[in-house]
Amino acid sequence: MNAEWFESMVARAQRHAALGEPARLAIIDRLLLGDASPGELGQELGVPSNLLAHHLRLLEQVGLIERSRSEGDRRRTYLHLRVQAIADTMPTPLRTAPRVVFVCTHNSARSHLAAALWKRHSTIPTASAGTDPARRVHPRAVTAARKHGLSLAPARTAHIDQTLQPDDLVVAVCDNAHEQLGTRLPDRLHWSVPDPTRTGTDDAFADALSDLADRVDRLAPAVRPPGGSDD
Repeated sequence: MNAEWFESMVARAQRHAALGEPARLAIIDRLLLGDASPGELGQELGVPSNLLAHHLRLLEQVGLIERSRSEGDRRRTYLHLRVQAIADTMPTPLRTAPRVVFVCTHNSARSHLAAALWKRHSTIPTASAGTDPARRVHPRAVTAARKHGLSLAPARTAHIDQTLQPDDLVVAVCDNAHEQLGTRLPDRLHWSVPDPTRTGTDDAFADALSDLADRVDRLAPAVRPPGGSDD
């Protein structure tokens, strides 16, 4: 028996075993469409903190989730789903929305890139906005989009208060925006995508675009317009 194959089977078996507990499966379902802090998970799922810590530890041990520290409040951590580890076992929770709005702090990079990617994957309308909009879209975001066949023209920055419409599905694509929104828009999703403008390099923008593309790939098939399909 090939040792590498056997180790792979053992890892898969451990992941399936971890998913065999309802609370842990609920955690995976919740993280499928967006990141969350342990406190947010416990509140949403109604799981006591000590029991939640036990479940999270087991899911981390088998490689199904990982943690990152918030770029906004360094005391907070967010949990991310490691999609590749459960590619064969992922459910597809459905959401209904007439429009998807991607929100970041300055509405200068991540939110515009996410909206451009969304247009490629879904016919459901999309928009982007910021909690503290910059004067313009970042030039490196425009360049990164162009390299992948996306256009941000004639993108302009906008404030969330002037953008949101009733029943929009809001996706906060940065930690700061998510934390600033607080209890507002409680049904929103959160993607903890690192801010490429902090380093300002082409690689940082390429990484952000790649991260967003993976997340849009997951979310787009799970969102349907009210009363119909998006075909």
